[in-house]
Amino acid sequence: MRRILFEKTGNAVYISHLDLMRLFQRAFKRGGLNLKHTQGFSPRAMVSIALPLSVGVESRCEILDYELVGQEKLTCEEIRERLNRTMPAGVRVVEVYDSPRKPRDLTHLDVSIRLEYDNGVSEGCIDAIRELFARESVIVTKRGKNGPVDQDIIPMIFDLNITAISDRELELTARVCAQNPSLNPQQMVTAIETYLPECRPDFSRIFRREVIAADGSIFR
Repeated sequence: MRRILFEKTGNAVYISHLDLMRLFQRAFKRGGLNLKHTQGFSPRAMVSIALPLSVGVESRCEILDYELVGQEKLTCEEIRERLNRTMPAGVRVVEVYDSPRKPRDLTHLDVSIRLEYDNGVSEGCIDAIRELFARESVIVTKRGKNGPVDQDIIPMIFDLNITAISDRELELTARVCAQNPSLNPQQMVTAIETYLPECRPDFSRIFRREVIAADGSIFR
């Protein structure tokens, strides 16, 4: 299976998932790369992103699978260069390679969450957040396909660390479940806002750092 590792940073974080898919399909075409399409009355390009990224989230470890037609002799480096020549600022193909791993093997994400406070981090905030995520259960309401759903996020958070970046910023790093079930890191921010209003940040930023397989290795 041909696979791409790419970054989505800067202003590109505001590109939606559907627009990102269109962006890549145009990039393949402009780069002279012939994507394979499905058969039938409504053929679709055979290109897919493993875990759609929420708008506003930065990532340096996005995974995209694709298939080409009649261009098997092109090297991975040639494909990477052709794509990057067509990409907008903030989207960059880091690596093109072959992989036997299936997207279903991707089970966890390493993420960081930056909390920003205009008037400075209040005293005791770090301990309060640490104690919140040490509870046996923290229920957060998320939007599901059939309406709001209450979800206990604690079983989906691992290796949580909280550090002060400055007197106005805190950073949370954690490994979270990516699939079946999945945790959107924004739910951790929502938990802080709901259970610790005194620690509510004025702004938050989320970064996807790495994708992890079930055996704990980096997923590629």
